[in-house]
Amino acid sequence: MNVLVTAGNTQAPIDRVRCITNVFTGRTGTQIAVEAGRRGHKVTLLTSHPQVLRAAAPTLDVGLMSLEAYRTFEDLKGLMAARVPGGQFDVLIHAAAVSDYMVAGIYAPVVGTVFDPNTGAWSHGKMVDVSAGKVKSHHPELWMRLTPTPKLADLVRSTWGFRGVFVKFKLEVGVTDAQLQEVAARSRDQSDADLIVANTLEGKDTVAWIGDRDGGWEHVERSRLAGRLMDRVEKK
Repeated sequence: MNVLVTAGNTQAPIDRVRCITNVFTGRTGTQIAVEAGRRGHKVTLLTSHPQVLRAAAPTLDVGLMSLEAYRTFEDLKGLMAARVPGGQFDVLIHAAAVSDYMVAGIYAPVVGTVFDPNTGAWSHGKMVDVSAGKVKSHHPELWMRLTPTPKLADLVRSTWGFRGVFVKFKLEVGVTDAQLQEVAARSRDQSDADLIVANTLEGKDTVAWIGDRDGGWEHVERSRLAGRLMDRVEKK
């Protein structure tokens, strides 16, 4: 099989030296890519943290795996848009933690413009755009405008026409297993994925759930996730 795996996180640049990102480094996606490679599949790994591959598989001949690095949301979107269409891959495992928002401007209030956190209201005045290659540090306060990014998982079947086995990931915070499964099932159906891997931030290092289209759920120890997921993918 030809397998495409996304891993890591995307950065939302604030300026040329600062960004918003998340805590994930691509360990899970990289481990899955390594497991697929060990099983003899041809693997392409798109990751924001290439160094994690060597830590995950110090003895693996990484020359057998195609690896491409990305940094921003637009980087990852471009890589996927170039590789997902066309039918070259049998499997897509989308494990990357993708930014939900991008930075659409950095603003500072002019003198006399005041925000009241108790009411959520502004006094009369206005904001000025202070975006720059490196936003200056002398402003009394800054406000960042964030706008939603497209859901890359939702483009896989529709825009990019992928017809292979599609695995999506879903993470939630502070929910029960039943709530996690309910949210993950909706997410799987929204993107027309074959399988979804769901876990919580609190349990991300210990357990995960694998859910299929039929509504079945498999509880998997974190250390066994890569192997069990590839078992399920190969079966499909």
